[in-house]
Amino acid sequence: MKSIIQKDYDSCFLCGTHYWLEEHHIFGGNPNRKKSEKYGLKVKLCHFCHSEPPFGVHFNQERMLKLHQIGQRAFEKKYPDKDFLKEFGRNYL
Repeated sequence: MKSIIQKDYDSCFLCGTHYWLEEHHIFGGNPNRKKSEKYGLKVKLCHFCHSEPPFGVHFNQERMLKLHQIGQRAFEKKYPDKDFLKEFGRNYL
């Protein structure tokens, strides 16, 4: 499914660059990665914002929490009939 968060999938969601883009599933791990795919909870990030310390979301808890909160809000807006906590097991707000 296409992202319900990011309309411009040609740039990094965090810094805006157009280079070395990678897809990031907002909620990772099993089974949440599959659920992120199912519900469109993904964004494009450049390699540095995605996977490089200290600012890459996989190394930076503050940035990861920000994306989790954005993802939860987007899910609740798009799927008001579904319970986020039941689907993903945690409230990030």
